[in-house]
Amino acid sequence: MATAVPSAAARIAVVTGASSGIGAATARQLAAAGHRVVLTARRKDRIEALAEELTKAGHSAVAYQLDVTDRAAVDEFASAFKTIGVLVNNAGGALGADPVATGDPADWRAMYETNVIGTLNLTQALLPKLEASGDGVVVVVSSTAGLATYEGGAGYVAAKHGAHVLAETLRLEIVGRPVRVVEIAPGMVKTEGFALNRFGGDAEKAEKVYQGVAEPLTADDVAETITWAVTRPSHVNVDLLVLRPRAQASNTKVHRES
Repeated sequence: MATAVPSAAARIAVVTGASSGIGAATARQLAAAGHRVVLTARRKDRIEALAEELTKAGHSAVAYQLDVTDRAAVDEFASAFKTIGVLVNNAGGALGADPVATGDPADWRAMYETNVIGTLNLTQALLPKLEASGDGVVVVVSSTAGLATYEGGAGYVAAKHGAHVLAETLRLEIVGRPVRVVEIAPGMVKTEGFALNRFGGDAEKAEKVYQGVAEPLTADDVAETITWAVTRPSHVNVDLLVLRPRAQASNTKVHRES
């Protein structure tokens, strides 16, 4: 059976947090799959460089500086589109690894604002545009932290549980409309800045996260999975896909070589 060619609108893909890591890798892979990518992040220089890289490679890419927690800015951004096909809610991150008893409420608030409210802002603003395409996809990049907790992770776990429930509830609420809701939940991923940002720039603490793990996931591994899910036929919804390296059996069970 022949596969329908996606419309121009359905090929527009907005990627948040596209300045590095999973977001940048996803933008590259979606562009290679034929999407016109719109790169958003706070670091303007990074997304502009990526847009230039993709354009030179023959792809269609534009950069738009955006803070996903700023609703007015998000609404202004969304007003530029009549329709889009894909929204990848990737902007997020972790801050700190303190126990509940001593965790910094400011860190908890910042993680919730980015991981949950940021996802809510973009999804609300762009959902009508996704529906107008006739074949839209909302992707929420959550985490295995959104499915099970671990000591020292409560703030991040709480935020990712929020993102998980947002995706799950949205799927229930819009069933029957031409928009799929996909959640990708990666486990241990080694990217250029995730652990370093979590530990306030402490490189030694950041490196210990991956110590002894021969092959943690890479940003490209996750990006390939996102792209695969997005490019399934429009009647196929990948509700929730958990992605871990072989060395990780759970959030608390990881094989480390001596």
